[in-house]
Amino acid sequence: MSPAVAASSAGQARATGILSAPIYAAPPNIPDANVMAHMQQFQAIADRNGGNRAHGRPGYKASIDYVKGKLDAAGFRTTLQSFTHNGATGWNLTADWTSGDANQVVFLGAHLDSVTAGPGMNDNASGSAAALETALAVSREKLVTQKKLRFGWWGAEELGLIGSRYYVNALPAAERAKIKSYLNFDMVGARATTTWGVYNDNASIQQMFQAYFRGKGIPTRTMNIGGRSDHASFSRVGIPVGGIGSGNDPCYHQRCDTITNVAATVMGVATNAAAHGAWTLSGATVAVREPAAA
Repeated sequence: MSPAVAASSAGQARATGILSAPIYAAPPNIPDANVMAHMQQFQAIADRNGGNRAHGRPGYKASIDYVKGKLDAAGFRTTLQSFTHNGATGWNLTADWTSGDANQVVFLGAHLDSVTAGPGMNDNASGSAAALETALAVSREKLVTQKKLRFGWWGAEELGLIGSRYYVNALPAAERAKIKSYLNFDMVGARATTTWGVYNDNASIQQMFQAYFRGKGIPTRTMNIGGRSDHASFSRVGIPVGGIGSGNDPCYHQRCDTITNVAATVMGVATNAAAHGAWTLSGATVAVREPAAA
């Protein structure tokens, strides 16, 4: 629903006093510059910390501190979870928005670590930045949702999905059951992207993203990356998963995976697609108050 239609419907609801049906909100258009500001920060962090943001390295902890600081300031309830792998401490970060049914969770996530060879701007500062800017848009809009929105940033993905697997394994069965969908964003900034990959793990989520891109006139392809990213940690315990990807690039897992390896326009597409998923699956609504009594 366009903002104009939502506003018109809200006005009609106020006039009639019929407020039983929710009025669904459309996400805002998130500027490319917003998400690129986070990419610049991740590049600067890598530059200050040995050229990478890998598990157990100072650049990773600085990256997660940056994300947490933004989310705390935006009003999210954040949780840092530590784990140990290869003798080094790793970190996961989750952030819950304030509205929505806590028994029905819509989860968006991305791995935050790079390989040791380079700063990991496409893989995967791109997905981390898209998820972060989507969360900040939720805060700016003071979004009211029917389901609880949760965001996650995972450590040590490059070493075998270590962080996300640790998170899922630590969840009691009752908490896992509350997660109704998980959307993954891994490598969503490749400069030459013209056709977007859409995960085929869950038909409903796949169709949601395909319809979104079709409405924007952007071609898609089916994407099956199996167990090679963090969605697999959720899928293996029966949680419906989906996601999008821009694909590999010539600098995959190399030193040249710098900020020049991603495109602002591609990052903008990824972030707005992520926001569409968040708004749609969480049941984001327009807040309408009943008219005052005469």
